[in-house]
Amino acid sequence: MFMPKRVIFEKDAFLYKRGIELYEYFQNKDVEIIKLNSNRVQGIPGEDLAEKYTEGKRTLVIGVRKTLKFQTCKPSAHYQLPLVTGCMGQCEYCYLNTQLGDKPYIRAYVNIDEILQQAEKYIKERRNDITIFEGAATSDPLPVEPYTRGLAQTIKFFAEQPNGRFRFVTKFTNVEDFIEVEHKGHTSVRFSLNTDKVIKSYEHFTPSAGKRIEAASKVIEKGYPTGFLIAPVFMEGDWKNEYKSLLMMLRDKISHIPNKDISFEIISHRYTINAKNRILEIFPETSLPMKEGDRSFKYGQFGYGKYVYNKEQISEMKEFFEKVISTYFLGSKILYII
Repeated sequence: MFMPKRVIFEKDAFLYKRGIELYEYFQNKDVEIIKLNSNRVQGIPGEDLAEKYTEGKRTLVIGVRKTLKFQTCKPSAHYQLPLVTGCMGQCEYCYLNTQLGDKPYIRAYVNIDEILQQAEKYIKERRNDITIFEGAATSDPLPVEPYTRGLAQTIKFFAEQPNGRFRFVTKFTNVEDFIEVEHKGHTSVRFSLNTDKVIKSYEHFTPSAGKRIEAASKVIEKGYPTGFLIAPVFMEGDWKNEYKSLLMMLRDKISHIPNKDISFEIISHRYTINAKNRILEIFPETSLPMKEGDRSFKYGQFGYGKYVYNKEQISEMKEFFEKVISTYFLGSKILYII
C-alpha cells in the first residue's frame, strides 16, 4: 500500500462523496494534508530535478478527471481507462519519467462513476464487438486501492458488461483488495516480472519477484485471466539463466492450479535519448546499459527514434523465451515478444 508523505486535495474533489471520504481517511494518518483553492496542483517542494522527482513520488493528489474523452491504447486495448495517473515505484528505466513532468506525483480520481459511465458509452458505440480498456497505461493503480477502491468498483462494473473487458498491470502485491470481487472473467490481471537482479538494481520501492509471483498465484486461484509482462528484458551477462530461473520459480508456484488462463508479453529494453538524459539527471549513478554504440536505432510508431537491441539479439531472445515458456507452461499464450 502506498502511504504518501503528503496528500493534496484539489478544490473540486470535495464535490464528490469519495473525495470527502478520502479527506476523512487521511486526517487520521501521519501525512501532510494540503487543501487547494483551485484545481492547480501546488505545494510539492524540490530544488533540483532529483529532489523534485523524489518529492513528487511521495505525493498523492486527489482530484477530478475533467476530460472524459479516453485516449486510445493500441495494440493491447481500444481505450485507456483513467482511474489513476502515476506510480509510487521508482523504476529507473520507466517511460513515465519523461511523461509526467518534473514532479511525477500520483493522482487518484474521485469521479469514478462518471469515468465508468463514459466507458459504457464507448462499449455501446461498439455494441457488436468486444471493447477492451487498459487501466494501467500511465499508472500502477494497485498501491492506492486500499483506500480509493477504484479497481474493485471497476471490476464489478465490467462483470456486468457482456461486451466490455478490463485489464491492468501491476508490480505490487496487495491483491486481497480486489480478488474477492465477482469478475466473471471480464477482468484480466497482469503482473510485471523481472529477475531479482533487475528489481534490486532498477525497480526501487517495488516487491521482489517472489512476492509478485505469490500474489499472482492468489489471483489465478480466484479464476482471473492472468498475464505476465516480462519487461524490460536486459540481454546482459548471464541473462538466459537468470530469466530461466525466474520462469522456473513461476512454474513451481502455479503448477498445481488447474484450468489456468495464462498469457505472456515479453518486451526488450529500449530507450530514447530524451529518456536517457532524464534518467541520468535523476539517477546519476545508474548502471542501465545505455550505450548507443551497442544498440540499433529504430523509429517508433509515434515518430521518434529509440535505441533497441539489434535484430540478431531480438531473434535470440524470441527463440529463448518461446522454448522455455512452451516447455514450462503448457497451454499458455505468448501474446508477443518484441
